[in-house]
Amino acid sequence: MQAEHLRRGAAAEALAAAHLERHGLTILARNVRCRGGEVDLIADERGCIVFAEVRLRGNGRFGGAAASITTAKQQRIILAAQTWLAGAGRRHASRPCRFDAILLDGLDAARIEWIRGAFDAS
Repeated sequence: MQAEHLRRGAAAEALAAAHLERHGLTILARNVRCRGGEVDLIADERGCIVFAEVRLRGNGRFGGAAASITTAKQQRIILAAQTWLAGAGRRHASRPCRFDAILLDGLDAARIEWIRGAFDAS
């Protein structure tokens, strides 16, 4: 039996993926992991590769979903994105890329906040 936090995380990622698809993006990969990092969703938006971090927070007591994407977390996402581009995603390596955040304060599709270009790789 899957732990509740894992079920909620999977549900949040499914909501986020559906949200991106409704806005015309094509999902290329989900839950891409490498040693030291992970990207929740990788999508194509008219030739731009989007690496999306999905954050679910039940309450804002500790700063909400956006505050949970620390500099260290950003570095782990960037590492996983670079690893994907060098391996499975190598045919996309010459395309422009960006890092987005999909923020959910609860499992409610109407309460999704999509921050394009939430951080960069520099």
